[in-house]
Amino acid sequence: MSAPTTIYALSSGALPAGVAVVRISGPHVPAIIPLLTGRPTLEPRRAVLSTIRDETDAPIDDALCIYFPAPASFTGEDVLEIQLHGSRAVAAALFRRLGQLTGLEPAEAGAFTMRAFLNGRIDLTAAEALSDLIVAETDAQRRLALSNADGAQRRLYEGWRADLLSIWARIEADLDFSDQEDVPPEFGDAVRLEIKALALRIRHHLDGYRIAEVINEGFHIVVAGAPNAGKSSLINYLAKRDVAIVTDIPGTTRDLIEVRLDIGGRLVRVTDTAGLRTTLDPVEQIGVERARTASRTADLVLLLDDGLEQVPEMDAELVLPVQSKSDQRSCSADVIAISTRTGAGIDRLMAELTTILDSRTKILDTVPSRQRHVAHLEGCIAALDRANCSSEFELVAEELRIAADSLGRLTGAIDVEDLLGDIFSRFCIGK
Repeated sequence: MSAPTTIYALSSGALPAGVAVVRISGPHVPAIIPLLTGRPTLEPRRAVLSTIRDETDAPIDDALCIYFPAPASFTGEDVLEIQLHGSRAVAAALFRRLGQLTGLEPAEAGAFTMRAFLNGRIDLTAAEALSDLIVAETDAQRRLALSNADGAQRRLYEGWRADLLSIWARIEADLDFSDQEDVPPEFGDAVRLEIKALALRIRHHLDGYRIAEVINEGFHIVVAGAPNAGKSSLINYLAKRDVAIVTDIPGTTRDLIEVRLDIGGRLVRVTDTAGLRTTLDPVEQIGVERARTASRTADLVLLLDDGLEQVPEMDAELVLPVQSKSDQRSCSADVIAISTRTGAGIDRLMAELTTILDSRTKILDTVPSRQRHVAHLEGCIAALDRANCSSEFELVAEELRIAADSLGRLTGAIDVEDLLGDIFSRFCIGK
């Protein structure tokens, strides 16, 4: 599929910069090469130094030009990439020239990647992975996005879909050439075993979404404890800046304060909370309730104990006890003890956090990375479960078709028009 217009955009970073890369894609590319470079054409996939000229034949800049003929390009169309000096004036002059040419128009956000999808160069999961790769903040996010961008998800889902269609075709063929009463029991037993086995594999795959969610959204750590236990001091120490107010007055922290950290290549969201105690102050009561709510939903609670106040009870999934202010008192060797004044024990705390993160973010196989994937996978499993419960092979065949369609929507093989605008609008212009 080829778009009727040719699009162009700055594909590199914000200007000014050392180099500006302008990408042009569409059917008009061969015709505009001589207009811009003065050359009749360019050798495919070879960087050529050319003088880019405006409508009066005056030079705009000397640039490296690379021509990618269709279909061997990112978009599947004819593509020209121009690498100029990264000044705003140079880029503006080139854009002014491109805007004068017939059939060319500025690209909207995600337009190049959408054309790559429409021309069969990538599937939807790879497009989403490219989007995730562009905004990746940590090494774990980069590795997750890269593993999906290379087509691993597409191959997995297409393989499952092929298995479903194969079972469906065998059922349809048997129904076409016999009465249902003539279908041997062993045929039905074999079909149900295959369906159950496939449903089990998809359920196992779906379990991996929680890992992807933690990698992309961040592992959530709540720092909790009694007032003045050293929570805000620990937050400031980890963030290497003063993000929370530290005083000797109990109840200083009233609201939740969150910082984003990179620990061992993983995104971690650390939340400072109000000191947990019984209070008559209505504002502090709100802060205490918010602290308990945050603790209940956190992936990990660091429960600080300064040895002065009673350690509060916690309703949390995972609690790691930490003795604070170790420079001012004796601490047990069995529990992590830290001092934000001297830095003592921080390395031990970070090592323990890294161990926990390793166990919660380790990816052994391809995992679904978006809620859209989860929805379609759950739809597929529901259809497979209905197929297993049905005694009518016509209904089994129909449920298998529904399950296969759910997998097809994951990769964009079928019925995705309503998704395109939402998915590709999330890209930056030039991608």
